[in-house]
Amino acid sequence: MKENVFDVLMYLFENYYMDEDSPVTPDRESVQQELSQAGFPTLEIDRAFLWMEGLASEPNPPDSQSDRSLRLFSNVEMQRLDSACRGFILFLEQMDVLTPASRELAIDRAMALENEDFDLEQLKWVILMVLINQPGEEAAYSWVEDLVSDNLSNHLH
Repeated sequence: MKENVFDVLMYLFENYYMDEDSPVTPDRESVQQELSQAGFPTLEIDRAFLWMEGLASEPNPPDSQSDRSLRLFSNVEMQRLDSACRGFILFLEQMDVLTPASRELAIDRAMALENEDFDLEQLKWVILMVLINQPGEEAAYSWVEDLVSDNLSNHLH
């Protein structure tokens, strides 16, 4: 079983963030123990917690941007984020779902994942994880969540 950081993050997201019935947030030690018991390697668990710490500690860039400005991607970003990923980010920004600050945080967190086969579906989940951690982004989160849920149900039919 080869698990990566993204798999750990998905487990955490599905079991702790999306569980609205549980008002209690367990401590880090008990979560790490649960992840170990679920079969995730310790190294990947530690990397997932570092990824989440990066999500929480990222300073927000200024939210002022000209309507005519364009975000250019570096060569490294273009290697990680294929044209479908970059197009999706642009689409969300044009729909006012992502602000320049949340866009930059989503790109940063996508780049922080070390899995080689990063794709659009993983980017959607990264964006959800970013938006759920940003105060005032509840509507944007719901919008992307609906989009991801619609894609999942379309794949199941």
